[in-house]
Amino acid sequence: MSQVLSLGYSTCPNDTFIFGGLALGAVQPNGLRFEPFLADVEVLNRYAKEARLDVTKISFNALIHCLKDYWLLRSGGALGRGCGPIVVAKKPWAPQDLATATIAIPGRLTTANLLLELSGLHRGERVEMSFEKVMPAVAAEEVDAGLVIHEGRFTYENLGLSLVLDLGAWWESRTGYPLPLGCIVIRRRLGRHTAELMDRAIVESLDWAREHPDQVWPYIEAHAQEMASDIIARHIQTFVNEFSRDVGTEGQRAVRRLLDEAARIAGVSLPDVPIFWTDSLPQNEVL
Repeated sequence: MSQVLSLGYSTCPNDTFIFGGLALGAVQPNGLRFEPFLADVEVLNRYAKEARLDVTKISFNALIHCLKDYWLLRSGGALGRGCGPIVVAKKPWAPQDLATATIAIPGRLTTANLLLELSGLHRGERVEMSFEKVMPAVAAEEVDAGLVIHEGRFTYENLGLSLVLDLGAWWESRTGYPLPLGCIVIRRRLGRHTAELMDRAIVESLDWAREHPDQVWPYIEAHAQEMASDIIARHIQTFVNEFSRDVGTEGQRAVRRLLDEAARIAGVSLPDVPIFWTDSLPQNEVL
């Protein structure tokens, strides 16, 4: 009998691309069935803090608050270079101009907000709102600047906004690592066997989407909030990469660095537990 898991992920094209095979039933892994729940990543972050879903996409910044309940999977995440959040404004500001600005952010638990905190460039007010409302708020001068994620890095100029700071580039130059943005986690109590099945299911779904782009495209478009086709394609190209299939050694090091930074900023200690479900397995048993 199949195990039914609640599965949370966002409506963003990279997530619907990766999970489309599972959602559409094109990939049917033995032993698992899914109840998809699609929501904004900050909603998923809050749900993870409450351990409400079996498997879910979350921001890496949120992971420090739920490691006791969840393992990190190796596949399905958003991690890479040239894909980080940016800060935009209506005026052509320099980064130091952000010090006392009022900045719209897409959530306190997002990795984007963590990077803004780590940069040390902002001491002013931060106003939380859904990510799609950030750039319109900046354009309407309701806030001084906005912390932009997802496809906003491709479209901010369409609203007459200027780039103030590329936080992904800042992270890469500071650490030398790719930037971990989002990850897929699974309840620890489900066990390692289920975690392995889930990792394999995500890889199969990703491989299916790459092999059948025409079949997954309608599912992506249905959740893309009227996003133009070229922006959808660029979004997927940017956020789905080799790390999406397996985080790899470099990715694991980047994750550990970011989690250490997040814990330091939050003033908490990371629990003494394995982060990835594979952490205590012999190397030849890792996916």
